[in-house]
Amino acid sequence: MLEKIPSSLGRAMGGMRAGTRGLVYNRLAGIPAAIAISSPAFVDDGPLPARFTADGPGLSPPLEWRGAPARTAELVLLIEDPDAPMPHPLLHAMAWRLRGTEGAIAEGALSSAGHPPQGPPMGRNSYLLRNYLPPDPPSGHGLHHYAFELFALDAPAQFQSTPGRTAMIDFLTTHAIAMGMMTGTYSRA
Repeated sequence: MLEKIPSSLGRAMGGMRAGTRGLVYNRLAGIPAAIAISSPAFVDDGPLPARFTADGPGLSPPLEWRGAPARTAELVLLIEDPDAPMPHPLLHAMAWRLRGTEGAIAEGALSSAGHPPQGPPMGRNSYLLRNYLPPDPPSGHGLHHYAFELFALDAPAQFQSTPGRTAMIDFLTTHAIAMGMMTGTYSRA
């Protein structure tokens, strides 16, 4: 959708960015950053392959983790873009009921447009959809960073309805016991 924005408009909005301070990872001060996240598809702070973006099939990337505390009940994954020209980071996906102090999710495990749900339950992203919103930065806006944030919980996440970002932050504030983050990048000329 944003690929249709002219590059000149993207360049004009280049200074408009939500900022990394708004990332959930940075809002939860005092939580140990004990979880190491990696991906067999890209390196930390390296470019995301096009297959994980709106310029490809839009699959969610594979992720692996280790170092969650032994008392972890489950894990929550958030994917946010702090470079979005918005007041707060754009939430691309939110999934929970991930298991294991060492674990992984496969490529395409998060539901996305055209790809049916096959993995963990999904919360509402910034477009209020319950799926993975592939990176789709405006042309000419510059490099965007996509934060893959993982949080270990001391209790299973339970919600009366499908949660959005605010409801998940409230739950994480009380129940997160460890966290980790890795970043992928993507841009359009």
